[in-house]
Amino acid sequence: MSHPNKIPSLLYADENGNIKDFPHLKMAGMSNTRYLMPKTEELIELPEGSELFVLPGRLPIGCDPASGEPLLFAEDPQDPKQKIQAVAAFMAPAHTAILNAAYQTKDSEAPLLPLFAYCSVGWHDGRFWVTGFRSDLNRRQDLDQFNPRAIQQKTVHKLNRYKENRLIQHLGKCCLTHGCPAARNYFLGRWEAPLPTSPNCNARCVGCISLQPSGCCSSTQERIGFIPTVKEIVQIGAPHLENAEQAIVSFGQGCEGEPLLQAELIAEAIRALRNSSKKGTINLNSNSSLPDGVEKLAQAGLDSLRVSLNSSQETFYNRYYRPTNYCLDDVKESIKIMKRHGRFVSLNYFILPGVTDSFNEYNTLCQLLSSCKPDMIQLRNLNMDPEWYLDTIGFPQDSKSMGISAWYNNLRKDFPTLRLGYFNPFLA
Repeated sequence: MSHPNKIPSLLYADENGNIKDFPHLKMAGMSNTRYLMPKTEELIELPEGSELFVLPGRLPIGCDPASGEPLLFAEDPQDPKQKIQAVAAFMAPAHTAILNAAYQTKDSEAPLLPLFAYCSVGWHDGRFWVTGFRSDLNRRQDLDQFNPRAIQQKTVHKLNRYKENRLIQHLGKCCLTHGCPAARNYFLGRWEAPLPTSPNCNARCVGCISLQPSGCCSSTQERIGFIPTVKEIVQIGAPHLENAEQAIVSFGQGCEGEPLLQAELIAEAIRALRNSSKKGTINLNSNSSLPDGVEKLAQAGLDSLRVSLNSSQETFYNRYYRPTNYCLDDVKESIKIMKRHGRFVSLNYFILPGVTDSFNEYNTLCQLLSSCKPDMIQLRNLNMDPEWYLDTIGFPQDSKSMGISAWYNNLRKDFPTLRLGYFNPFLA
């Protein structure tokens, strides 16, 4: 993967959203609340399928080319009367951010940012560059893997064929309206297919992408409004497991609550799926809050569990998930149950520079890895306004961190058998 031969220039946007570069300042990134100039080896070309966002009410921060000192960029040199705004990148799937976009918020004018991740981005040699790296080589959600015409044709065909299956109709909307990559891959008959089941949840995650209180930021998904039947689940899952390339079916999606609240239903569905097909991987994406439910699913034949986790420190975990009648110890017990059954466990670990790579967080994560022995960490950029998140969990501004690159390398060194990636793996 190529890197630029020098630090890219600062990017900013005028009040009409036009993105410009300012070559007299270098781009900066943000880690927790600290501003840093990135290293060239931390920069990659903006991946295909990424997006650029303008950040209203936020002034860009750049770096002095000579000293590296962070500097506030407060006005457009082309038109000083115009308001300017910071710019960030939302990287395509399978990429991990090393630094967030650097900006200073003007409190009176800054709305809450939508539920996306905000990576630092700059301009050099006619291209956009971001502080990040590819964390999984699997291409199942790469933009060039999706043919819009094929998606439209195959989705409409299946929706017309299965008009009575509410779950297929729901996934059709996920595919055609929300552009969900997992739903698209289901209708294309390959890789990982989603099986949402639960309209309810036992956590009140601050950054929930399917349910937000009125007046907050908008949800990016539409939560399922019904509980599917076993027949509806099997009508999707059985043919997919039997026929799809590297087939995975996954309960627990962004368009639902907590699937363990439907553990009895899912256990019955798993048994029915395995009566129809012995192929593929049956997976559960979950907050893993109910160990008894995980035990039932493991006994029914669940192959893998992906555990949602923002922090291995209970205080920060509780402030983000706001759990109802469960705690982090229950989550750890669920991991241990799956491992006692000889099954595969991933941590769906939310990455935020300056938090994830803080020394305290790393130490407690290492304790969790040593005691619970999950097989993999899936690196997921935290999709949430960074300042809102830091305020919500009360993360200390003076917390010391090692840097995301060092964090990644330390994990590889300290846990050489631990898999690091992005996607739920197909278990052959």
